[in-house]
Amino acid sequence: MYFLLSPAKNLNETRDFTPKIYSQPPLLDQAELLMNDLRPLAPQQLAELMHISDKLALQNAERNAAWQAPFTPDNAKQAIYMFNGDVYEGIDAYNRNENEISYIHNHVRILSGLYGIVRPLDLIQPYRLEMGTALPNSRGKNLYEFWGERVTTRLNFTLGCSEDDIVVNLASQEYFKVIQPANLNARIITPVFKDGKNGANYKVVSFYAKRARGLMVRYAAQNAIEDVELLKQFDLEGYAFNAAASSENEWVFLRNHVE
Repeated sequence: MYFLLSPAKNLNETRDFTPKIYSQPPLLDQAELLMNDLRPLAPQQLAELMHISDKLALQNAERNAAWQAPFTPDNAKQAIYMFNGDVYEGIDAYNRNENEISYIHNHVRILSGLYGIVRPLDLIQPYRLEMGTALPNSRGKNLYEFWGERVTTRLNFTLGCSEDDIVVNLASQEYFKVIQPANLNARIITPVFKDGKNGANYKVVSFYAKRARGLMVRYAAQNAIEDVELLKQFDLEGYAFNAAASSENEWVFLRNHVE
């Protein structure tokens, strides 16, 4: 069983304590090709391409200029500690113990516009390149055309040959689009997290849903879950599985806010 996550735009680039164990992104050679397309872009071009402020564009132009392989603990950081958005606050990697981090590394894969797919303890250098960015490249007009079948092929390599493999899709639609479900050797289960008030009007609230995706990974790590059915017992921060609202491969978790 593997969980798929999106990356985060917010990064923690400080030299915090992180485990001495690390690995290299499996598609780093492909990331270098993309960086060759990114590095020549001036801040103004990045601002237009990514629809970001001039300040962020300058920051990312500087990141691109400094980006260089090989990655070491001195110039890079493990992905699970670098990403700093709502999902990763839900995981709370800095407060996970050694066994939990090992579980996360072995069961989680993070989709990335620049790196394709990374494991939690893979070293990465700071970047900003969302999967939906229309970056012209050697393979097409956007990142979906650049990655093609490569991310799915890599995930299949990770899954192996078991007929019982499960992928728990906790990624956003933007990132999951890089996966080719018809070619994936696994059953895909997509948890959906909805919040309501006084037992009614349940809907997906982006901030809460992102955090809940991280909470589910935390729950799985804390309980060393190997059987996907046990995820239906997920109950962190008030969520509960709702069988009536769920289907075979879309599992709905509801949380009620009482006013």
